[in-house]
Amino acid sequence: MTSLIHDLPARKARSTDTFVRGVLFIVSLISILTTIGIVFVLLQETLYFFSEVSLAQFFLDTRWTPLFVSRRFGIWPLVNGTLLVSFIALLVALPLGLLAAIFMSEYASPGVRGWLKPTLEILAGIPTVVYGYFALNFVTPWLQKIFPQTQIFNALSAGLVMGFMILPLVASLSEDAIASVPYSLREAAYSLGATRWETVTQVLIPAAFSGITAAFILAFSRAVGETMIVAIAAGQQPKLTLNVLESIETMTAYIVQVSLGDTPQQSLAFRTIFAVGMMLFLMTLIMNLLSYYIARRVREVYQ
Repeated sequence: MTSLIHDLPARKARSTDTFVRGVLFIVSLISILTTIGIVFVLLQETLYFFSEVSLAQFFLDTRWTPLFVSRRFGIWPLVNGTLLVSFIALLVALPLGLLAAIFMSEYASPGVRGWLKPTLEILAGIPTVVYGYFALNFVTPWLQKIFPQTQIFNALSAGLVMGFMILPLVASLSEDAIASVPYSLREAAYSLGATRWETVTQVLIPAAFSGITAAFILAFSRAVGETMIVAIAAGQQPKLTLNVLESIETMTAYIVQVSLGDTPQQSLAFRTIFAVGMMLFLMTLIMNLLSYYIARRVREVYQ
């Protein structure tokens, strides 16, 4: 009888542990099934699209006019616009974000870091539609004063503002990666006579390279998938061009254009958004897998 009384707390703990484990399993399963459902719908509608449009038309043509009378289905103008805006954003976010991470981790006092990091994180909380109208109504007129040939909708203003939008992501993840480097490496560098900047560039950055690289690639994936900034500020003219002052169209902006328009559902024009969405899904998936691979390989080198 006494042993049974003593076993009650243990049995209760095991029951609670089993219940919590079951709840967590169900939540994880819901996430997995949701992802599978999204991929299934994308794949099904994409296959319907390619039953009417050949892969050669999709990947070899250089014009995208599925909503016009003379329909063309070359995806590369949309890919070009997406990558063009994303690279402009990276040119802004990567150097500024990395320098901000270095400053917060190695140079800033606790007080300065205490207000600087939350300030950067506020940028991540601003709705992207606000960024879009900021690019259209402030950045574009400013660019037109410098470059008079700048069109109202252009890739440069959208890319610049998008760079500041993803800057907190780069700064936060890079700062975490640098801060996670063991302090003994800093002490070893200082004991050999290295300056603080030499310690940062020759010891900390290489040691945290896997985390920094992952931050860069995740920021690129975030830029590729951004919708409202490019839908508002970049335009809706799919062009195969490298002129950042011209109007372009990204894959996400095209999806918004068709989804909010009068295109009949189940039509070929409507199904183009699923083909574009699948292309976008594959691009971001490849970038995320590449981020994981690089982080793992570099971590193995420095371990």
